[in-house]
Amino acid sequence: MLSDAVPSLRCPVCQGTFALSPEAPFSLICDAGHGFDAAKQGYFNLLTGKGTVFEADTAEMVAARNDFLAAGHYAPLAEAIAELAAPVLSAPGSLVLDSGTGTGHYLRTVLDCTPAAAIGIDISKFALRRAARLNPGAINLVWDIWRPLPLADRSADAVIVVFAPRNPPEFARVLRPGGRLIIVTPRTGHLAEIAERTGMLGIEPGKDERLAESMQGLFVPGESRQLDLDLVLNGRDIADVAFMGPAGHHLERSSLTASTAAESSVRATAKFSLTVLTSPESGS
Repeated sequence: MLSDAVPSLRCPVCQGTFALSPEAPFSLICDAGHGFDAAKQGYFNLLTGKGTVFEADTAEMVAARNDFLAAGHYAPLAEAIAELAAPVLSAPGSLVLDSGTGTGHYLRTVLDCTPAAAIGIDISKFALRRAARLNPGAINLVWDIWRPLPLADRSADAVIVVFAPRNPPEFARVLRPGGRLIIVTPRTGHLAEIAERTGMLGIEPGKDERLAESMQGLFVPGESRQLDLDLVLNGRDIADVAFMGPAGHHLERSSLTASTAAESSVRATAKFSLTVLTSPESGS
């Protein structure tokens, strides 16, 4: 339920604790009286001041992601994430933060496997409209990952980050001792069979090394997995997977769809790294 995650939230204005209004349309109101009303689609926008300079995913990009993921192409990835998160989310009162939740697809699988309360954050209101429908029991927030997170210290048992920006110091602050940070990134060769001709962005060299360096001193390295998925994609799938990622900000949707329309069964391999890091135990 929404109320289960509210005690972990903090007001972005004064860092006070929130209470949730008892009836829809819901509002989050802090001790000092700062209030944030839920949008009619069910998410909350906590951004204050000038908002963000981060480029949010568009409605078209979000629709492409929703269609591709709903087709089940990445279902094994969602299941792997849920499996890695489950050990720290089994106790009553546990909390998972999905940072860069998008449409809420991966969080949905985690919640299907655990009793955890949930908070999902994303900068795209178009994504959060879908996330709020898919995960109505989660608190879904418009938020900028580069700002201090609107969560209390040591309030989350797991943080999942799937193809999204990372804020290591803030993840370390909000995770409880022994909590898990689960990061999913694409590996070299990800969808190589279709990437170049659809304009998808390549994997930056040294990405894994930079990830490890950014986490030093904040987390204890844990399990690391590689997951390869053999996919058979039609033209619509190819257009969707190309347009749903960062390249979607630079691609023309109609041209991409037209160029892939004749495809019927293209084989491609999705390649992922799943990295688990643990928040140090108290006193370690």
